Amino acid sequence: MNVDLTQLLNDWPYEPGKINVRLIQGEDGEQKVQVRLDLGVLQMNIDGRPDGHTPHGYDNLLEYYEARLDEASGGEDPEERGEPGGGEPAGAAEAEAPQEAPAFVLTPEDCRALREEAVQYYHRYVALLVLEDYDRVVRDTTRNLRLLDLCAEHAQAEDDRTVLEQFRPYITMMRARALASQALRDNEPKAALHAIDEGIESLRRYFADNDATDMFESSNEVQMLRGMRESLVPRLPVSQKSELRQRLQRAIEAENYELAAILRDELKMLPE
Repeated sequence: MNVDLTQLLNDWPYEPGKINVRLIQGEDGEQKVQVRLDLGVLQMNIDGRPDGHTPHGYDNLLEYYEARLDEASGGEDPEERGEPGGGEPAGAAEAEAPQEAPAFVLTPEDCRALREEAVQYYHRYVALLVLEDYDRVVRDTTRNLRLLDLCAEHAQAEDDRTVLEQFRPYITMMRARALASQALRDNEPKAALHAIDEGIESLRRYFADNDATDMFESSNEVQMLRGMRESLVPRLPVSQKSELRQRLQRAIEAENYELAAILRDELKMLPE
């Protein structure tokens, strides 16, 4: 097959310094997202796995390994399905010796494949943010955070448990940014503020858990969310400061000093 892309690339010139993104209608009738790169075009499905593959019959590899983890953990409790005892005859549980669930681990090859899949979703959620498709950005960033959790807990090799953690702050920031942007589109500035504050608090915990508290203030992700917060504050109702003061007082009365410290920080960020 000899398919020259010159005409396609000429019709959509690459613009340095910006993310060139567009939606197109695929030959299968489904929408696709395209990203113009300096040397070509990246095309991804807007739903499902970006490359359209369904590994092992699942929407993506993450869901496949999550299903395997569920099986290794014993699966769903029969009583949770409304089947007390799982439909077994009386005494059957005593008659059969309990079987130990097989251990679930991710091999280095499993982790490599999951990382490659995570990159696909990264490219897509960055493109979707440019297209202001905030719901799908939240979907894809939440998915990648699940992938980080899975590898951190179940990877066989130490390197595979830690190599992706460096990206957690960025994914957390992108998710909070999308949640806040969607709330603003819905004319819900207080919900947007809440999403940003939750993102900042998640980043605070991340740096604390990694013994890097001193890096929290200088984090680019924290600065991004705080900048978004500062631009959002003037759009809040006048009663916002009063509400924060009431929450601060309740936190002090309940001796919840950690929450009180967070609320004091929020009050300091509000303009006079």
